Amino acid sequence: MATSEFGLAETYSNDLLWRRYLELTKPKVVALILFTALVGMLLATPGMVPLSTLFFGLLGIGLCAGAGAALNHVIDRRVDALMDRTRRRPLPSGDLDARHAVAFALGMAAVSMLVLTVFVNPLTALLTFAAFIGYAVIYTIYLKRATPQNIVWGGIAGAMPPLLGWTAVTGEIAVEGLLLALLVFIWTPPHFWALAIKRRAEYARADIPMLPVTHGLTYTKLQILIYSLLLLWVSLLPFLIHMSGRLYLLGALGLGLGFVYQAVRLLRSESDARAMKTFGYSILYLSVLFVFLVADHYLGSV
Repeated sequence: MATSEFGLAETYSNDLLWRRYLELTKPKVVALILFTALVGMLLATPGMVPLSTLFFGLLGIGLCAGAGAALNHVIDRRVDALMDRTRRRPLPSGDLDARHAVAFALGMAAVSMLVLTVFVNPLTALLTFAAFIGYAVIYTIYLKRATPQNIVWGGIAGAMPPLLGWTAVTGEIAVEGLLLALLVFIWTPPHFWALAIKRRAEYARADIPMLPVTHGLTYTKLQILIYSLLLLWVSLLPFLIHMSGRLYLLGALGLGLGFVYQAVRLLRSESDARAMKTFGYSILYLSVLFVFLVADHYLGSV
């Protein structure tokens, strides 16, 4: 559907237009962000999270995450047009224009900061804004195009949600909240590099220096294995510092060894299908690991 750079297509139906704006926010990514933030909230208190903190905290964090995703769409719109995975997104497809997308993103970011500052606490608002700048500006504009370690350093912003959940409840930064962020930080590179193996030709065409493009498949697979081993060790720290008990320990060991197994099979395989299986397992890993954290927190050790 044709449209100018600064004008929406007049024929684009209103009933579909809101879906394209929703797509700008990367709702599946935001859902995972909100899940890890929720876990941070639940682990920060022995009882239930106050409903106002739960609602406004998740609302503010979700709005800011969606705003960052929308700016990512704007900044990457020309690169997205070169990649099969992203060329149907709202901006490269011409369904939305950059001006409206920027206004939409900045509006969400402003509402997010207002909600978090007024109804949660200033620390959570400040950390959420820092994560927003880290992802939408530092990672998307600079790191993504500057270094094959882009996803490692960019992962700092992506690791913030569980810490944000923790600070939303407690109003302070604690070792436990930082450890939750560390788990996501270590998990991010092997998760994303597995997908990058599958999409390496598209990244090369878009001139994005992802690790499989700059260093080859074998090196990338070895890095995934190294990070999966590191993740296994880091995932034991909640038990070692007495943040969690034996129920979590059993879950972390089983899931971590499963990730290492997936990484070993990927290293030995020549098939891109194995990379996508590793990518799929990584999503399952993080989700279930955080479920074990919550279950252990409320049910206690076995």
